[in-house]
Amino acid sequence: QTRKTMLVGRVARGIAVAKNAAVPKRNAGCCHWFAPAAGGDEIWQVDVSTIKYGRGALREVGQDAEMQRMTKVAIFTDPHQRGLPHLKTATDALEKSGIQYTIYDEVTCEPTSTSFMQAAKFASEFSFDGFISIGGGSVMDTCKAANLFSSQPGSTLLDFVNPPIGRGLNPKLPLKPHIACPTTSGTGSENTGLAIFDYLEMKAKTGIASRAIRPTLAVIDPNVTDTLPGAVVAASGFDVLSHAIESFTARPFSQRAAPKHARERPMSQGANPWSDAPCQQALQLAGEFLVRAVRDPSDREARERMMFAATLAGIAFGNAGCHIPHGMSYSVSGLIHDLHEEEECGENHVHTEHCGHLNKPKNRGYIPHGYPQELAPLVPHGYSVILNAPSVFRWTADACPDRHLRAAECLGADITGVDLRDAGEVLAQRLLQLMKDSGIPNGLNGLGYNHTHCNALTDGAMPQRRLLDNAPKTPTRADVFQLYSNAMKYW
Repeated sequence: QTRKTMLVGRVARGIAVAKNAAVPKRNAGCCHWFAPAAGGDEIWQVDVSTIKYGRGALREVGQDAEMQRMTKVAIFTDPHQRGLPHLKTATDALEKSGIQYTIYDEVTCEPTSTSFMQAAKFASEFSFDGFISIGGGSVMDTCKAANLFSSQPGSTLLDFVNPPIGRGLNPKLPLKPHIACPTTSGTGSENTGLAIFDYLEMKAKTGIASRAIRPTLAVIDPNVTDTLPGAVVAASGFDVLSHAIESFTARPFSQRAAPKHARERPMSQGANPWSDAPCQQALQLAGEFLVRAVRDPSDREARERMMFAATLAGIAFGNAGCHIPHGMSYSVSGLIHDLHEEEECGENHVHTEHCGHLNKPKNRGYIPHGYPQELAPLVPHGYSVILNAPSVFRWTADACPDRHLRAAECLGADITGVDLRDAGEVLAQRLLQLMKDSGIPNGLNGLGYNHTHCNALTDGAMPQRRLLDNAPKTPTRADVFQLYSNAMKYW
């Protein structure tokens, strides 16, 4: 307890942005971390979308579509984005290039199995030769799914969903080109072959992981962040931050069994020398600019830097993979609807005229400021991830303390004289300070969860084997239960 108290004080006093992000400290990038295990893989692979980055990049999207030989495209967006100037920038560019387009604006925030298939039905009804997504991760993931299912006639949802929930099949037919234009600085979906959704039958999130759905081109225009509410910047920014830490501390690629065929090497292959560099640079940027970007919408430098951090982290986790915080996040966001119903009257309660709820105006449940209130209850993805992260990193630190300490240093923690045994606590304390400064809820309690929900949360997390098995040490069910318990309240 004395050591912990001293560490909290040191972290609180010692915020200083780390320099030379690509230079490993305390052997964090040492080749011994990647030493092959018996039967382990000795090869790592890099898959990246072509990236176009810079203010005004959306003005060229018509020319980009031309170069992809698109003539009739589907534009995927959401109702909120449809009324914003950057969508008109894109459609003006398409019209100038003589490209026909149809807008699908029914994408839901935090998409579901139902909304994925509705989007796929729309895409199947027209003969599109290309797709353009303009929005956050929900929009880009929905567009990926629509492209996938409309290109594979007769396929079902679970054909391509990750095992053990789905069959994890590879598509047999080629997909159409997809230009992804992110409007939030967080998900990194424009650079990944992942599409995440709420699987309603399980009441938890899962996803599709396939190189085939990685966008052909990512068009990243920082101008789109100028209008984002602070809560949206916080949610997406902490997603960036956790992408980078999880990829940097993931199980090394060399500890994964070598595939029998090259096509079987997963995208989430584990930490590798290539992904280490963008992870560290993304953490440096987040440590310096995240709070500024959340607090001041007029701070264009901070918002642009966070957009670049999101790009770096997306490249990194698209080739290394995330682990436990993301695996735990899916039930946090997926169970929020059931949580709200339970809180209305209690578990297994039946409304009667005596309980007073038949005519009671319904409390819509948790939703942060800055999000459309009609969507409540809603836990933004970045919140559902970062609320687990301090608990998780305290637990995983002993598997690779050098890397946890290096991550804390990149985020701005003073690690002078810190014992490696305290690496997890130093990282957790730096995260908690950033969370407080950005208005993130105080643990899962802040969303309405309590210790009685740990079993249900654990039930939703355990099927996420792609993520849990990518951690530097593999959690049991009892471990995951305790991690949720420890994430209930932090301060």
